[in-house]
Amino acid sequence: MTINCKGQLIDLSTPKVMGILNLTPDSFYDGGKYQDESIALNQVEKMLSEGATFIDVGAYSSRPNAKDVSETEELQRIIPIVELILNAFPETLISVDTFRSEVAKRCVETGACMVNDISAGKLDDIMLQTIANLRVPYVMMHMKGNPQTMQSLTNYGNLVKDIIYYFSERIAAARSYGIIDVIIDPGFGFAKNITQNFELLSKLELLKILEKPMLIGLSRKSMIYKTLDSSADEALNGTSVLNTVALQKGASILRVHDVKEAVECVKLIDHLQ
Repeated sequence: MTINCKGQLIDLSTPKVMGILNLTPDSFYDGGKYQDESIALNQVEKMLSEGATFIDVGAYSSRPNAKDVSETEELQRIIPIVELILNAFPETLISVDTFRSEVAKRCVETGACMVNDISAGKLDDIMLQTIANLRVPYVMMHMKGNPQTMQSLTNYGNLVKDIIYYFSERIAAARSYGIIDVIIDPGFGFAKNITQNFELLSKLELLKILEKPMLIGLSRKSMIYKTLDSSADEALNGTSVLNTVALQKGASILRVHDVKEAVECVKLIDHLQ
C-alpha cells in the first residue's frame, strides 16, 4: 500500500511512525507544552531525527470533554507553526489534525500534505469535497458524536461489525468524491470505554477486510494508564506493548508522542516477521 504525499510515494507495507505535536493548552498528556515556537521546533527536530515519517500537528484538543475552540483560534494556533516547521525543515511531511475543512484547506495551502480528521467528514459537510479538491491523503477516524459528547455514546450492537459498517459507508462516500488515498483509524478512546478499546485491539485484524491502511493511536491513552493504575506520564512502556500488538495485527502507521520507542517496535516486529 502506498500513499502520495506531495508527489512522494510513501510505502506503508513497512509501518511508519507519526509524531504528535499538540498546540493545545489542554491535551490529555502534553497540553501547553509546545505552544512556544522554539520548543515546538525542537520537538519536531527530535521526532524527525528519531525516525518519524510524519508530524501530526493539531490545535484542537479532542480529549473527552475538551473545551470547544473556534475556527479562528484554531487557525491562529496552527498556521504559524506549519509555516515555522516547513521553513526550518522543508521536507517534513505534515499531517494536520482537524475536522474543519477551512483549517484543512489553509494548512495544505501552507504546505501540509495530509489531513487527519477525527470525524471522518461527519462534523463538516464540505470536508470530503475539500479533500478531493486538495488531493491529499485523508485519515478518517471512527467516532460517534463529538469530543464533548462521545463518552456517553458507547452503546454498540456489535462493536467491530459496527465500526466496519461505519468505515464501509465513509469510504464509499470518500470514493464518490474521487478521494484516492484513504487511511482508517479505529479511534481508540473515542466513544469507546476501556473494555471496548481492548476488545477492538484484540480483533483489530478484522478491519483488514476494508483493504485500507490503518493508523493506530494508542499513545499514553487512559486505556493503558487506568488499567495499570498509573498515569499518562508513566504509560510509555504500556504504549510500546500495545503498539507491538497493533503492528502484529496490521497497523500501517503508529501515531505517537514517543517516536524513538515506536520506531524500535516497528524494527523489531519487522525482523520477527
